[in-house]
Amino acid sequence: MEYTGYQLLWLFFIYSFAGWCAEVSMAVIKRRKLVFKGFLNAPFCLIYGFSAVAFVVFLSELKNQLFFLFLFGMLIALFLEYITGVFLERIFHRKWWDYSDKKYQLNGHICLEYAIVWGIGAVVTVKFLNPLLLLAVRLIPSWIGSIILWVLGIFLILDAISVSSALFQMHHKLDRITQVAEDWQKLSASLGNALTRRIQHRIMRAYPNIDLEELVKHPVIKAAEKPGVFAKGCSFYKLVALFFIGAFLGDIIETIFCYITSGVLMSRSSVVYGPFSIVWGLGCVLLTALLYQWRDKSDRYIFVAGTVLGGAYEYICSVFTELVFGTVFWDYSAIPFNLGGRINLLYCFFWGIVAVVWLKMIYPKLSDWIEKIPKRAGIIGFQILIVFMVVNMVISSLAMARYTERHGGEAPGGSLEAFIDERFPDERIERIYPNAKIVDE
Repeated sequence: MEYTGYQLLWLFFIYSFAGWCAEVSMAVIKRRKLVFKGFLNAPFCLIYGFSAVAFVVFLSELKNQLFFLFLFGMLIALFLEYITGVFLERIFHRKWWDYSDKKYQLNGHICLEYAIVWGIGAVVTVKFLNPLLLLAVRLIPSWIGSIILWVLGIFLILDAISVSSALFQMHHKLDRITQVAEDWQKLSASLGNALTRRIQHRIMRAYPNIDLEELVKHPVIKAAEKPGVFAKGCSFYKLVALFFIGAFLGDIIETIFCYITSGVLMSRSSVVYGPFSIVWGLGCVLLTALLYQWRDKSDRYIFVAGTVLGGAYEYICSVFTELVFGTVFWDYSAIPFNLGGRINLLYCFFWGIVAVVWLKMIYPKLSDWIEKIPKRAGIIGFQILIVFMVVNMVISSLAMARYTERHGGEAPGGSLEAFIDERFPDERIERIYPNAKIVDE
């Protein structure tokens, strides 16, 4: 079943509200008092809404395969919860929730106990609840439903602005504060001190981990630190460097592997310019970021984690590219133990092996080499590479979109599309993406 944007928005708000109700209920049970949870003043916990929409978009075709629906739902929700927790901690220098006392947890942001709950939630929502909810939504006249969504969306944006400005106002101004922070301060003042104090009081009650007095001592916006080593630790530029290295090596490895197994030398690149596999590059970044804390664990532990995470990642990439471009870039239907042709057990094991080799052997040496790059040259060089790859990906996306449209009989609608057709005809696209298949609507 394909879902419309209208339906996805309804599911987003419904599950965000349901998640807020669940959080408040749990807080009442644990603390014996009413505490309004959530980042926003409005009764919405957005991570539940985003997770529910992600389940719908990526996992709907698994609704009759409950084990994989449970497993991938668990992984998707854990990923969203982890990046949300890290993002909030980086901004406010405090954990908004902390699972450090739980068994099998990662940096206090996620844990196995709640991962199982998320997995069950994915099964329940996709298999049972969504059809019932969408049936109820259809009872609402579409024009009334659209008005409700617009009102909720605008209210949510204004609420997010008011809460964010109140949190930023907690901090003293710094001598080197940025213009962005000054704008937030002005906006916060215009909203009124009474509202700001009310929001701050609610945040303190909802999240005991957030000590506002400490936040004042450790402001949100700090002057940029200038370490002597370029890309030290698991930093932004370190991950950018690993992305390019992983994308290049992944393309080369796949090309060699296909030649050895099939005797055919074919392109395995994801973009039209250069031998870069975006799937491998992003996979390299995700494996490093997620498994970095476990790099000292046993090989068996990393292998299992890499197998599961790699398989889930490849499956989601397959669904995403099919939804966005209407094209399947790989199909494992002919390989035993495959799931919808998107992943297969052999390649999942390959992800596990790569995770072990990467974290134990390759990453430590690459990390040392990257950190030896002169700081100024490294920053300028990687900024240029980032711009190049962004442009490369945009052009590649346009070329693939036109390839799909041409097969649907659509003529170019303007000078840009005509230029794309001239520069990237079917022959060139099929040479770059030999395994690409147009998905029948």
